Amino acid sequence: MSEPVRLTAWVHGFVQGVGFRWWTRARALELGLVGYASNQRDGRVLVVAEGDRESLERLLELLRSGTTPGTVDLVVDSWDAARGDLSGFVER
Repeated sequence: MSEPVRLTAWVHGFVQGVGFRWWTRARALELGLVGYASNQRDGRVLVVAEGDRESLERLLELLRSGTTPGTVDLVVDSWDAARGDLSGFVER
């Protein structure tokens, strides 16, 4: 099994007030990931997740799939080593 990694994804579009964070949480839990989805003041949603790279890449594909609640215009992602400071997956 590969080392866990951290995905940070900034989701742009109409993604607040439409169930986007709940949907993201459900997909992340299905994939066995830990982390959070958080509304930002500027209208974006910040998704931070840790787990195996393959599952995180699948989450990123889902965020970009066009099947999310609301409308995703752009997802900007970055990758880092896992910090191990997350548990469960929550909406913030």
